Amino acid sequence: MTLAELGWTDTLANAFAAHGLAGLEPARVVCELRRNFYAVHTASGEVLGECGGGFFHVARTPDQFPAVGDWVAVNRREGEQRADIHAVLPRRTKFSRRASGSEEIEQIVAANIDTVFLVSGLDRNFNPKRIQRFLVAAHDSGAVPVIILNKSDVCDDADAVKREVEVLAPGVPVLITSTATRKGLKALAVTFAKPGHTVAFIGSSGVGKSSLINALARDPDALPTGEVREKDSKGRHTTTRRELVQTPSGALVIDTPGMRELQLWGVEEGIEEAFADIKALALTCRFTNCGHTNEPGCAVRAALAGGALAAARFDAYRKLKAEKTAGAPKLRKPSALASRPSWKQKAEGQKPFRHRQHQDD
Repeated sequence: MTLAELGWTDTLANAFAAHGLAGLEPARVVCELRRNFYAVHTASGEVLGECGGGFFHVARTPDQFPAVGDWVAVNRREGEQRADIHAVLPRRTKFSRRASGSEEIEQIVAANIDTVFLVSGLDRNFNPKRIQRFLVAAHDSGAVPVIILNKSDVCDDADAVKREVEVLAPGVPVLITSTATRKGLKALAVTFAKPGHTVAFIGSSGVGKSSLINALARDPDALPTGEVREKDSKGRHTTTRRELVQTPSGALVIDTPGMRELQLWGVEEGIEEAFADIKALALTCRFTNCGHTNEPGCAVRAALAGGALAAARFDAYRKLKAEKTAGAPKLRKPSALASRPSWKQKAEGQKPFRHRQHQDD
């Protein structure tokens, strides 16, 4: 793939200019291999990229390290299929979540994506509340969200479910698909059939993300797939790392490991976009600081009373707003944090081991 086929643009070229003067070359991260090691694609092919010691002085937090889809500035090692990563170019979009654990850390799932496909299975995995959470994060990412209801072959009335989801996500395209019957695959392919267009498939384990990508890439062995337990429709994490692949149309697809949970990260704008109907109603309330409880002239309460706004939708909106405000779960006490090495100290302490391991490979 050339840089243009990987999505290189004039905007990226301008952002890279200073790095080019320093003798570096651009590359796109196509796979996360292990901690601080990535497969990166340069103009001359794919090489192993490593965040060296100098990068730790530039990156202050985990979200400043490369993620799949990122564009980076690298220095190729002479005579080797390896490169040192010196910088991450500014991200146009990013799908993030709050990393697991008690510390407030942003984890970037995919970067520089144009469209994010939120995949949900129409088996026992189907969960409308989960769809809403993913939709909030998708809106906040800056990418265009599309909801995919997969496995329609095991659902008696997929169209009815689609109508239910369309009420939950007004204005967001909802597609019904099945890799078993190939239903909806052509319509899905049309949504991103553009060279250099980057999409990400995101959802919980077992919803069929990798199977959909394989069908679109016309290669059943491109990405591993697994069986789903019949009793609860839960799947194994067959995708264990994020990876970018190219489809026959030239579009670029990022597969991501299944998420058992999605803790939201900095999604104030995403909540407002996902619930744009409630935001529009709130703008017509008598008071600008209306809490939508018992204030006079509340347009939201009037819409609830008149049936124009579903109570379940408003409850979901309030819960997400409350979660955003609370920032759950709670952080450790400062004294406990102070007694533990930071993520940066841990990473620097592991560096000699990583070098030895890589040399043994």
